Amino acid sequence: QVQLAESGGGLVQAGGSLRLSCTASGFTFSVHAMGWFRQAPGKEREFVAAISRSGDSTYYTGSAKGRFTISRDNARNTVYLQMNSLKPEDTAVYYCAAASVGSTLYTRLGSYAYWGQGTQVTVSS
Repeated sequence: QVQLAESGGGLVQAGGSLRLSCTASGFTFSVHAMGWFRQAPGKEREFVAAISRSGDSTYYTGSAKGRFTISRDNARNTVYLQMNSLKPEDTAVYYCAAASVGSTLYTRLGSYAYWGQGTQVTVSS
C-alpha cells in the first residue's frame, strides 16, 4: 500500500523555522522525483519545491527561493522541507507528493502520482 506520511508542521511565529518530513512506503522511493505543495484556505494547491530522484537537482517557486530547502534521504525513504524566515503568507497545509516515473514537469500537480494527507503550517504575525 502506497503511503506518504508528512510530519513536522505546527504553529510558529513569523521569522521562525520548521522542518517538514515525509516518509514514503509501498513503492520504490528512489525512482521518483519528489515535491512539496501547499494549499491555503480558499486557494488552489500550489507548487513549493521539488527534488530529482538522486537529489542532485532542486526546484523552487519564487517565494520559496532563499528561504526553503528541499532535500531527500533515499536510504530512509524520506524527503524534507526546511523552511526558514517564515512569513504569515506561508500559512497553509503542506503536502508531499511523488512524481510519476519519467515526469519532468515538477511544478504541475498532474505530474504527481502519489500524495500525502498534508500537515498544517501556521505562521503567526
